[in-house]
Amino acid sequence: MKILVTGFEPFGGEKVNPSFEAVRRLSPRIGGADIVRAQIPVVFRKGPAAIEAAIEAERPDMVLCVGQAGGRAQITPEFVGINYANFRAPDNEGNQPLSQRLVEDGPDAHFSTLPVQAMADAARSVGIPASVSYTAGTFCCNEVLYCLLDTLERRHPGVRGGFVHVPYLDSQAARLGSQAPSMSLERICEGLAAMIEAMAAHEGADAVSAASGREF
Repeated sequence: MKILVTGFEPFGGEKVNPSFEAVRRLSPRIGGADIVRAQIPVVFRKGPAAIEAAIEAERPDMVLCVGQAGGRAQITPEFVGINYANFRAPDNEGNQPLSQRLVEDGPDAHFSTLPVQAMADAARSVGIPASVSYTAGTFCCNEVLYCLLDTLERRHPGVRGGFVHVPYLDSQAARLGSQAPSMSLERICEGLAAMIEAMAAHEGADAVSAASGREF
């Protein structure tokens, strides 16, 4: 089994992005799966394109995209991506799409095909705060999640994918001088590794089981 794990480059004036800092430190083999990594840009359209190129090159069985969510205190697997972009700030190349569909002929939403509840449970079992999130926002993270799932459905049937948000690093929160929640890089890595083990353990589950009943 091969799992592609991606993280973002720094953005918003930051020198680091905890998503890729954690991804690049992951073991090359977790839960019996080979782990391959890719860094993607915080740029409208270019992030999803970079992921699609990595999928074509690596031919993974699963794809896990990781992004930063400043203000969250937990590691949060995302349940759903929406067909909507409304960037609160420009991306790293100055793009700022507002009230725009991501895929004109796509459905309004795509649901993660990873075992999101099992992933959150696995992180908590090793002492890492985690819970399922039901909103990935309307910035690049949601764009990547929605476009990944749309691409997998259209071009790579059988490959499962989803997204996880991680908090600020402790060093980021200290520099910001705010009350923003944070987590150490070591604990983020531990939480992601536990989630990837859960993904590998649930590799054979169907999409409905993977989303743990899809509560609406």
